Amino acid sequence: MAHPYMPNSTAEAKARMLAYVGVDDVEELFEQIPADHVSRSGNGLAPGIRSEATLRRRVRTLVDRNDDCVGNLSFLGAGTWQHHVPAVVDEIVGRSEFLTPVWGTPSSDLGRNQAWFEYASMLGELLGMDFVGLPVYSWGAAAGNALRMAARLTGRGEVVVPASISPERLAVIRTYCGLAEGNQPIAVRLVDVDPATGCVDVSALALDADTAAVYLETPNHLGVVETATAEIAAACRANGTETVLGVDPVSLGLLAAPGDLGADIVVGSTQPLGVHLHAGGGVGGFIATRDEERYAREYPTLQVSLAETVRGERTFGMALFHQTSYGSREDGNDWTGNSVYLWTVANAVYMALLGPEGFAELGRTILSNARYAAGRVAEVDGVEVRWPDSFFKEFVVDLTATGRTVAEVNAGLREHGIFGGKDLSADFPWLGQSALFCVTEIHTADDIDHLVQALKEVLS
Repeated sequence: MAHPYMPNSTAEAKARMLAYVGVDDVEELFEQIPADHVSRSGNGLAPGIRSEATLRRRVRTLVDRNDDCVGNLSFLGAGTWQHHVPAVVDEIVGRSEFLTPVWGTPSSDLGRNQAWFEYASMLGELLGMDFVGLPVYSWGAAAGNALRMAARLTGRGEVVVPASISPERLAVIRTYCGLAEGNQPIAVRLVDVDPATGCVDVSALALDADTAAVYLETPNHLGVVETATAEIAAACRANGTETVLGVDPVSLGLLAAPGDLGADIVVGSTQPLGVHLHAGGGVGGFIATRDEERYAREYPTLQVSLAETVRGERTFGMALFHQTSYGSREDGNDWTGNSVYLWTVANAVYMALLGPEGFAELGRTILSNARYAAGRVAEVDGVEVRWPDSFFKEFVVDLTATGRTVAEVNAGLREHGIFGGKDLSADFPWLGQSALFCVTEIHTADDIDHLVQALKEVLS
């Protein structure tokens, strides 16, 4: 029976396709697969729904079982953050000329390369760096690529990473650096965090002749702004070590640009720049450096630059395409198989809309809201805010003295229509029963007061 939504699924169409390729049965196409590797049993799925109206109702029922950040008040962050996305961003990113191009090819079509160029230009200005690659799959992937770049640049085999890093991001970095018994592995050494400040313990860095890179984040995964970044970058430079700095791009209207702090390679997430949460999707990771050939030659990502045609016209074209896995497959610097380039259009529109003054205003608003929230939350009996003077939009709330677990408190907040903070108790046991709360420009004073009142009721 033909599938109602799949073209060419009738028996007649299948027969014509088999005849065209010169086989009598579809099994002949898979004869190279060992017989014991082929499943002959059913897949256990329910029969297909043939009515589109019934199918739509069924999917709607499944989707409505989810709780989202529209019907609930969310203070979750820790990797994807709820920021306001202007309507014009959705309008432009949804245009068919951007939705339909083949994104990984070197050809230029329908303004795609110009959109990429504008993305790289504006992000480079925001970061204080000159050379920006097209994004990879995630912040973690960008950090992994950047640390491998540093190892190739220095010929060294160890990278230093702060113990405050997101466990998910650390897992991606470890994957990129390879297993100890693998081919040319890179050792990942964790450096402690000072519990008094939440920042990297500078005295524990222990740089030596094999240290290829130090990876820092500011604000770090616990929300704290690292205060010794420039000092660490200077020490790295003196040791021939690269400084790889992870940043939140929306913080840079307020905080110093990574280029001004002495960073050599800068990475981060593109999701805060005009991309919705998309159930945890919509992420992308950027890589940026100074405009020096030694860095440019180590990028694994696509690059777009201005060029001149044979007729003297200015145009946009791919640069260094051959050193990517798109250009040379296994001979590329690294594998960059996941394309998130559609989001560069959203990122470019978002950055163009805000401009320098907009980023500054956004930063001030987020900081003001987050400080107000931290102050109000700290008023609740038994609740402590860790490092209350050195965060940007996320802060650690310690519930240990209340005698309740984060899981219990978050369950109580859910009954008030609130997503509480990210539970840190399993990943960072030295923080006790702590949660990471995120406050951005979307939160109002009423939202924060509602959170505080709900916390009081849950903990009473």
